[in-house]
Amino acid sequence: MLVGYSSSSGDESDAAGGESNASEDHNNKKSSSFEKKKGDENCCPLKKKLKIEEPFPTTRLPLPDCLFDMFPEDVEAQTEDNTLHNGRVRSFKHERGNWATYVYFPYTPEEEFGELMEALMSTAAAIGVVLIPQEEFHLSVSQTVVLRHHWIQPFIQSLKAAMVPCKRFVCSASRLKAYSNAEKTRTFLGVEVVTGHAQLLNVVHLVDRTLTDYHLDTFYQDPSFHVSLAWCVGDFTVQLQQSLHTLQNLIDNHEGEPFNLWLDCSEMRCRTGNKTFRFPLPS
Repeated sequence: MLVGYSSSSGDESDAAGGESNASEDHNNKKSSSFEKKKGDENCCPLKKKLKIEEPFPTTRLPLPDCLFDMFPEDVEAQTEDNTLHNGRVRSFKHERGNWATYVYFPYTPEEEFGELMEALMSTAAAIGVVLIPQEEFHLSVSQTVVLRHHWIQPFIQSLKAAMVPCKRFVCSASRLKAYSNAEKTRTFLGVEVVTGHAQLLNVVHLVDRTLTDYHLDTFYQDPSFHVSLAWCVGDFTVQLQQSLHTLQNLIDNHEGEPFNLWLDCSEMRCRTGNKTFRFPLPS
């Protein structure tokens, strides 16, 4: 507390009176403060509730696929269970945004083809090679390559333009041959083309142009055009080659005459991932 002092030296009684008044004022305030505290103990004031803000939600929204395509190195490779694919192993690892792609001509089997397949697989099993029939039959005119998702539409348009000069043709296959993939993880029994080889080479030449534009692997230099009939896991090419003569007899003497597998190459197809694009060839 501030106490006012006179500018001149007053008499001692005034000074004493000032000190007495100051002391009295101080005692009165002290008593008033004590009574206030005592009253506060008997009357508890309401406490004001503090507003608690809720934290932001921790659930993350999924990123759109286009961002994964932009930054493929940030995507973790997926682990696959080979038992779900009869033991088959991918030739290249699966990554989000990568689409396995190949170009081919489909083959629709004749009625007697089913009986012939049963005879071939039974004979192969007798020499220790258990074959699994193909789910669908086709003749490839490209290797299996990897397309990025944003390449698909321009790739298909380029392929369509390249195939304009190609006309419809027919080819046949009747010669059995054993094949394996580059990694030697699968073996195939196929029937090789014997007529229409030149026309197929022309198709490959046209398809290779588009593959080259996208810096993808072109087809084999000296291709053996064939339709794969059945396959097995592992490298069993030697065992099949040793039994090809016996297996070929089943082809040559099917119902008293040679069996020819005829392909009407009127529509080329391109499969990329789970999409199939069709390219009709004019007559």
